[in-house]
Amino acid sequence: MERWWHYLTPGPAQLATGLACLGVGLQRGRLPVVGPRVLDRWVAVVVGAGRGWYALPGGRRLPVTAPAVLWLRPGVPHHYGPDADGWAESFVDFTGAGIAGYAELGLLPEAEVVPLDSAEAAQRVIARIAATCRRGGPTAGAEASAAVHELLVELHRHRADLGAEGAPVMEVLRRDACLPLSVAEHARRVGMGVEELRRAVRAQGAAGPKEYLLTVRLSEAKHLLAASELPVSTVARRVGYQDPAYFTRLFTRRVGVAPTVFRQREFRGGAVPERDGPADPEQG
Repeated sequence: MERWWHYLTPGPAQLATGLACLGVGLQRGRLPVVGPRVLDRWVAVVVGAGRGWYALPGGRRLPVTAPAVLWLRPGVPHHYGPDADGWAESFVDFTGAGIAGYAELGLLPEAEVVPLDSAEAAQRVIARIAATCRRGGPTAGAEASAAVHELLVELHRHRADLGAEGAPVMEVLRRDACLPLSVAEHARRVGMGVEELRRAVRAQGAAGPKEYLLTVRLSEAKHLLAASELPVSTVARRVGYQDPAYFTRLFTRRVGVAPTVFRQREFRGGAVPERDGPADPEQG
């Protein structure tokens, strides 16, 4: 049996960044059964090799087959362990106000056991956190905590229980986001009901179709305001809003400044650049 772990104690400033890493560990072999117990923090346990089980309330056991991730939630009892041959796991403990946002985006699933198509990307992130903690230093906590954000994205990206149909739906929504269509009309265009579309969008890591469409529209509006001299009314229509006054109110509420103020601050002039074209890091 091989076991190594390291604990971190973030201060108020680190906690204020949204997510803070509280610990990291790497274990393999015939490990002891965990629980039943309750923690006050989140833990992502990535099982990279082997098999085992996770006990639900009432005693029913879910099988765990690598690659998979076990999600341990604060305040929720958990009880799990490998089979007689043992398994290999790596884990990260974390906390912070940013968890609510990741849950809303669907990156913290409600399921206790989530299968992965591969654990390699998550294991690389966890190994980097472990190396940071071994090295230590004044920025170790910030580096480890920054990697937790990446870990949550990688674990979502490699979920094996999400259907492949979600990605094409998101591409269609992104492509058609600036058309003056309602969410119901977007759903019909991809052959779904509104609730079915909502589930598909959330499964891909967005808060919902309405929010996703809005973020795409506002990002395109910023692009046009910063790179062109088009009137605000024209920008509004270009991103799907026939009423410029409504667009201005919405933009101001979400961005924090009016479209005209955003243009004054961000205007770069010249030809409107391609949104998906190559970026020159030397150009601001």
